[in-house]
Amino acid sequence: MAKTKSASETAPTAFTEALRAGEGFDLLALDARSTPGFDGDKAAGEEALAGLGDRLADLQERLYAESKAGGTRSVLLIIQGMDTSGKGGIMRHVVGAFDPQGVEITSFKAPTAEEKRHPFLWRIRNALPRAGDIGVFDRSHYEDVLIVRVHDLVPRGQWSRRYSQINAFEQKVVDSGTTVIKVMLHISSDEQKARLSERLERPEKHWKFNPGDLDERAYWGDYQEAYQAAVDQCSTEVAPWFVVPADRKWYARLAVTNLVLEHLERLDPQWPKADFDVEVEKRRLAEMP
Repeated sequence: MAKTKSASETAPTAFTEALRAGEGFDLLALDARSTPGFDGDKAAGEEALAGLGDRLADLQERLYAESKAGGTRSVLLIIQGMDTSGKGGIMRHVVGAFDPQGVEITSFKAPTAEEKRHPFLWRIRNALPRAGDIGVFDRSHYEDVLIVRVHDLVPRGQWSRRYSQINAFEQKVVDSGTTVIKVMLHISSDEQKARLSERLERPEKHWKFNPGDLDERAYWGDYQEAYQAAVDQCSTEVAPWFVVPADRKWYARLAVTNLVLEHLERLDPQWPKADFDVEVEKRRLAEMP
C-alpha cells in the first residue's frame, strides 16, 4: 500500500494558475476526477484543508475592518455548476469558514415577475457585495446564457448579446473595487448519475432529489456546450473563469478554498490605524476602578 503523503509533502502549486481557463480551454478534455494543483490523495487534501480556515477568517476580518476606515474593496465569489456538482458543500465547507456578519449569500432562482420587468443584470447588480464584504452567488447572471440558451427561453439574438453585456458589467464591478472569483464546478455525467442514484436509494436524501433534475440531465450535451461558450466568451483578464474538477468532493472544496485564499492574500487587506491616541486611552483605562 502506498504511503499517504502529508500536506507539507504535496507542496501544492498555486490553484489560481492551475485552474484558470485560458485561451484554448476545452471543457470536454478536462478530467472531472483530476486534481490540478494538488498531487496528494484524499487524506492529504483533508489535512491541507483543515489548516486554511483560520487564514481565511483572518483575511476576511482584515477586509471588513479596512472598510470601516474608508476602504472600498470587496470580494464576489460566483459558484456555477450542474445539479449535484457540490455547490451546497462549497457553501458549508468554504463559505462556512467566514464570519457571517461579513458575508452575503444570494441564491438566484428563476426570476420573479418583478425581476422580469427589468434587464437581466438588474437583480445581479442589486445583490453585489458592499465594501468590506464577501458576496457569494449560488448561480448567477450566467444562468441567462446557460439555462436560457439551452431551453430557448429568449431569442438567440438576445442571449447571444449577453456575453458582451456580462463582460462590460464585470469590468465595472472590478473597477469599483470588487475582486470577482468565478468558479465552475465540473462534474462528469457518470458522477452526476451516481449522486442522483444515491439520493433515490437513501430515504434521508429524498428531500434533496428533484424530479426536474432528471429532466435537465436529458440536456447534458447542450449544457456542456453552453458552459464552454460561457467560458470562451467571458473568461477575461479582469474576471477569468476557474474550472474546478468536482467528481472528488474533497478536492473541489480544497480547490475553491485555496482560490479564495489566494485572491484574499493578493488583496492583502490591512488593519486600519487607530484614529485616537492609543497610549492616552491605555492610561485612562488604567486609572479606572
